[in-house]
Amino acid sequence: MKQNLNSVQVPGHGSALADKDFGTINGLGQHSEHERITRAALQCQGAWKSDGTCFETRSIDQVAGKSGSFGAVGAPDFPPPFGAEAHCDDADFLYIDGYPQSRQKASATLTKCVNYLKSQYRDAVGNAVDLLDSKGNVKSWVYYDFAWPSPDCYFRPQSNGRAKCNVFQGLGVALHGAQDFYSHSNWADTAAPPYTIANPPGLANTDPAPLLNLRNSASNVLSIPYNLTTGCYQLFRDTASAPSSRTCYKRILHDSVNKDKGIINAQTGTTSGTPGTARGKYSNNFERAVKAAIADTKRQWADFRMELELTRGRNVS
Repeated sequence: MKQNLNSVQVPGHGSALADKDFGTINGLGQHSEHERITRAALQCQGAWKSDGTCFETRSIDQVAGKSGSFGAVGAPDFPPPFGAEAHCDDADFLYIDGYPQSRQKASATLTKCVNYLKSQYRDAVGNAVDLLDSKGNVKSWVYYDFAWPSPDCYFRPQSNGRAKCNVFQGLGVALHGAQDFYSHSNWADTAAPPYTIANPPGLANTDPAPLLNLRNSASNVLSIPYNLTTGCYQLFRDTASAPSSRTCYKRILHDSVNKDKGIINAQTGTTSGTPGTARGKYSNNFERAVKAAIADTKRQWADFRMELELTRGRNVS
């Protein structure tokens, strides 16, 4: 029987505790932002059965996470968190004399992030073959390394778990990084002059970034806008100026540009309340970042389905 990848009943569990990007916990100023963005973008509404464009309850719990777990999208924040390439950090640049990092270096750092997300995306597509039977149909049940007593996946640390969990792992890591890009960069936000390392300009885009086309195997350096920046991340000192001995000295800090914290309706994607960062509070920057992240999450899943159809056949998508 033909089945959709996002309606087969197979498990997921993860855990995270990080304070460097859209939130993965509900506490310490975070509101499970990654989970809520992912649900707003991908979950089926009500009791709808999936037609392939959305995830039913069990599957969205594995990808987005739920109370007590954080799913595949939270995996990069599980201690110790993944490096800058998983969050698109440290690609900072400002067009002023003497800025410590060149446009070329910033673009190379961002390209490293994009290439990392592409590798996770490709891993997920590659692992989908284990979901298929000899006729190319999705198996009705994939029994793979059952973890008693929990019927859920374990995304970090992970060692070749169930086939569907392995697909979700790569997809979740790719979605995490794509969502972080809109929080950690000035792609979607706005700012008023004068522009400084504490107040970089905003690019005010509303569409998903072309450079995050994860299906595209080519380099995207040429599609990186000249004034695009993310922030330099310094552990435990993110709201303080970096001392001269540190890498982030005289650079745009993560805290100067991130829009990580705020309340998101997991059903509609609308935002409410007062955002938890200075950049997010300015104008409607948190809302802008969330809208862009939701739009790109939808794009990534649509592209992922197309890639599955191309490489694995229509049934698996």
